[in-house]
Amino acid sequence: MKNNHALAYFLEDLWSKGFKLSDEDVRFIYFGKNSTNAAQWKAIIAVKVTLKFQHKFDPSFFISVLEHIAKPEVKTKREAYRSLEKRGFYSKMPLHK
Repeated sequence: MKNNHALAYFLEDLWSKGFKLSDEDVRFIYFGKNSTNAAQWKAIIAVKVTLKFQHKFDPSFFISVLEHIAKPEVKTKREAYRSLEKRGFYSKMPLHK
């Protein structure tokens, strides 16, 4: 998977698994990613955490998670998940993908 298309592939995979995000949701995800200047992997983690805790796409929850992990000191997925765990956003989520 090309890194510059990882988010698009992730969202497409969600769609193929039956989780249908609206066009507005997808646009908001990209807006959030761009406005926080977050890496694609951080946006993917924020979407995963949002869906896990909200059971639907909640834009305000998503942006809260993304802003938290978009900080420059969060450099790896492991650090992102640990940081989220400390804030109570994360609970035994897989570290892969």
